[in-house]
Parts: sequence; C-alpha cells; structure tokens
Amino acid sequence: MTAVSSAPASKGAARQPGVQTRVQAARVLAAVLVRGRSLKAELSTALPKLDDSRDRALLEAICFAALRRRFAYERALGQWLQKPLGPREADLRGLLVAGFAQLDALQLPAHAALSATVDAARALGRERQAGLVNAVLRRAQREGFGTARAEDAWPQWLLQQVRADWPAHVEQILTHSLQPAPLWLRVNRQQYSRDAYLALLQDAGIDALAEPAAADAIRLPVAVPVASLPGFAQGAVSVQDLSAQQVADGLSPAVGARVVDACAAPGGKSAHLLERDPSLQLLALDVDARRLQRIRETFNRTGVGAAAQVQAVDAADVPAWWDGTPFDAVLLDAPCSATGIIRRQPDVLLHRRAEDITALVALQARLLDALWKVLRPGGVLLYATCSILRRENSQQVAAFLARTPDARLEALPDTFGHDDGGGRQRLPGEQGGDGFFQARIVKLAVI
Repeated sequence: MTAVSSAPASKGAARQPGVQTRVQAARVLAAVLVRGRSLKAELSTALPKLDDSRDRALLEAICFAALRRRFAYERALGQWLQKPLGPREADLRGLLVAGFAQLDALQLPAHAALSATVDAARALGRERQAGLVNAVLRRAQREGFGTARAEDAWPQWLLQQVRADWPAHVEQILTHSLQPAPLWLRVNRQQYSRDAYLALLQDAGIDALAEPAAADAIRLPVAVPVASLPGFAQGAVSVQDLSAQQVADGLSPAVGARVVDACAAPGGKSAHLLERDPSLQLLALDVDARRLQRIRETFNRTGVGAAAQVQAVDAADVPAWWDGTPFDAVLLDAPCSATGIIRRQPDVLLHRRAEDITALVALQARLLDALWKVLRPGGVLLYATCSILRRENSQQVAAFLARTPDARLEALPDTFGHDDGGGRQRLPGEQGGDGFFQARIVKLAVI
C-alpha cells in the first residue's frame, strides 16, 4: 500500500454534504476497532460535531452497522487488500468499514455513499488513498459480503459460556444481540398518564404502542429523534428500555421510603422511582465523579432534582457515605459484562475479556455484602445486571444467600422473564427488551 499521507485535511471536501459524517464515522470506528475505545464514549464526542440531527442519526447508524457486521467486513478487507492495514492506517480502516456498512447493511444509494466516502478520504488527508477507497468500495458493491453467521461475531470463550448457560436459547440470543434495539420511552407520570402521552404522540404523527409488562413504557416501532418527542425537553418522557423500566416495579419501595441507588449514573432508574413517588428520600451514588453531571441533568430535566441527593463515592466504602440510618430499600444495578445489551453496545464483543468476568463477579459480591449492612430488617435489596451470564446473576445471588443467613429471595412475576434460580432473566429481544437480570432479596427481621 501507499505510505501514510501526512497532508492536512481538505477543507473543501470536508464541507461537502455528508462528507463530515463519514469523516467522523471513520474516526469513531478507528478508535473502537484499533485503539480499543468505547463506542459510547467516542460517539459522545463525535455527535456534537454534526449540526444536523439527520447527520447525527446517520453517524450512529453507520457505526452500529459496521460493528454488527464487523466480522464480514474485516474478512473482506483481508481478501481484497494486498497488505493488511496497520495501526497508523486506523482511520483508513475505519473509513472502509464505514463504506461497507453504507452499501451493505444500510443499503444507502451507492453513488452517494461512494462519492461521500471517497471525499472523506481526502478530507482525512489521505488524497493518495482515495483511489484505493473507491476501488475497494466498488468491489464491495459488485461482490457483496455473502452470509455471515451471528456466532462469528462472538469471541469463543464468551460463545461457549452462553451455550453452557442458555443451550435452548443460543440462536435467539446471538441473533437478537446483533439486531438494532427499538426505541423505548418512559412516561413521567408526574406530567402525563401513559394514555395521555400516547394521544400526544398520535397527534404528532408518531406511531407508538403501550407495553403491558411495564406501566410507564411505550415502544416506538420506528425510532425518531428525541427532540421531536412532545415535551421531551421538559421531562415529559425519557428514553429507557423496557427491562430497565421494570426495576421500579421490582424494587417497589413504600411511599416516602428511604432509598439508596448504589450505582446510579446516568440516573434513569432513580428518576423513574422519583417520578412515581416524589416523597422518596433517595440517595444516588456513583463511583465516577464525572458521571454525576449526567445524573443531575437527568434529574433536572425530569423535574425530580429537588427530591434527591447525589454523591460521588464507592458504594462499597460504606463508612465514606452512610450516616448510620438504615435504608428501607437498596437498588444495586451492578457493574457487569453488559452481555445483555450487545445490541446497544456491539463493541462489547470486541473488548470484553474472560478475565473481566472474574473481576466483575468479585466486585458484585463486594457491593452486595457492603450494601446489605445499610438495609433495615424487613427492607428490600434489588440486585440487577444487564448481563445474561449466570456467574453474574443466579450464581452470584445463590452465593450471597449461602453466606447471608438473614437474606431471603422473594419471587418476581413472570413478566420479568425466565425464572432462573429464583431471580428473573430476560434474554435479548424478548418482548423487545434488553437482556436483564433482577432478583428481589428481603432482609429478615432479627428474632
């Protein structure tokens, strides 16, 4: 291949319609595929650089499609390029994969996709590789990528674990994990009933469906920009998956209860609890001080900010934050492998390592043991993860119960998913929801 160009980006090319979107897609994908960065983090930086909401939506669509079909696209690169692309050519690799996604998964008009992507090569300072980009994309247009098995996207160690945990549901899990997630909304019942908000959506020409499994949930068959949702800026509605919305039902604190949300960022579950009952005495904790701003923004937009306290602290370091007054309810939405939300975070399949699970299981156990101390007798701890791995879920809960004599599992309804060791597991795509585990644990009164 031609040596890497150090020429500055072409300002003229970058100004052309759609080119800057492809430039940003190339940079995001380069960071994720080559540098091991988080897709969510990279998009949070890239999206504000695009003024038009349609361009932002296209950027997201390209990146998600490229990562979901990563195996097929990288296989094609290996076959079609004389030499593999090295780390210094990360943006070129990202641009080619972005081009493949446009032609293949997104089925964009070929002329527009080719033109904008080739111009993006020039805008990235890769004038000498623009011809290569054009030739490779035209080959992709002619030959396509063939079929790829969903399992090819998964690392072998993780695929083996899923097969061992869910042998009867493997194909369903693999397929749904690589499909786009629907847009779920949570109605703020302090402002509207669900029926009233459905009427607003109908008046706005937005198709929507109520979901019986969660009282505040609405599903949009076709996603729309959140800015177009009636009252979104005023907190009338929030984006939150069905499975996450059921946490409020799983915890179900009494009116005015004292509640701690131990891993609260970005604040959606705490906000949901407060929307249902503004009299709750809620403390939201998160170990990452940078994420506290997200919690505050969520609280302020939904109008619940005055009813909650927020602290940046390790929830397992109880003496650092607890005042000694027991809590009525504890929500532990624990750090986990995120294997239930691969459809929302496809880079999990790229970045997760087997040793991560061992570390996460140890952290989850430490949090469970620490938070149990702050719960009053008769109180409830809801343990939740967005994982589908039994080591993090049913086996974690079983181990906690075995070492905690005053803990008793309380059954949740069938609407929460499969019964798994007394907890409930929804698998990816079931009822349109994310993969998610919940277990409701009651602290027995001292006799």
